[in-house]
Amino acid sequence: MASIDSIQTALQSEDFGDRLRGINQLREIDPAVAFELIQGSVSDRNTRVRYAAVSQISELGKQNPDQALEILKRALHEDPEADVQAAAADAIGALGLTAAYDDLARVYHSTSEWLVQMSILACLGELGEAKAFDLLSEAIKSDNSLLVVTAIGALGELQDERALPLLLPFAQHPDWQTRHRLAQALGHHDSPTARAALEQLAQDETELVAEAAKAQLTA
Repeated sequence: MASIDSIQTALQSEDFGDRLRGINQLREIDPAVAFELIQGSVSDRNTRVRYAAVSQISELGKQNPDQALEILKRALHEDPEADVQAAAADAIGALGLTAAYDDLARVYHSTSEWLVQMSILACLGELGEAKAFDLLSEAIKSDNSLLVVTAIGALGELQDERALPLLLPFAQHPDWQTRHRLAQALGHHDSPTARAALEQLAQDETELVAEAAKAQLTA
């Protein structure tokens, strides 16, 4: 097991491979200490190091959610790389930081990076923030199929019955992966309308879609 001193040395190394190794070794020590040590790596000059650090805050941030929120908001708004911004959104969702909603919505509307937008939509589903309904309603009409599928899943997790009129038309979507995500999403809605759609999807010509719908009906 690595010592705190050896990890600190690795994190301060000129070699980015050493710094990456140091971030991975933080898992071996007291999380409270690890959380303090990782904060400097969030602004590392190397993208891979910043990505690894921000990603690990999804666990270490439990030590101090308020401080983690500020770190992740800064990465979400200011990091020049889409991968790191997306990782910040993922970590916000993992930590359940609902106070970040306004920041997530702002970045969603200001970025042209679909990867960041997709991570934000997924995060909103994980957060279960009721205010996200309007943004997700907008995203489900996107020209980007990846954003649409992610919004379908997030609207399911939101469990807002207003989403059903938006979701149900996708039962006829030509892409089976979209129908598959819809089956999973409808499982979050306990209503006769949602059940009827699941019963329809349980007869889908694509086996994976039918199986997903049947699993939701028997859950």
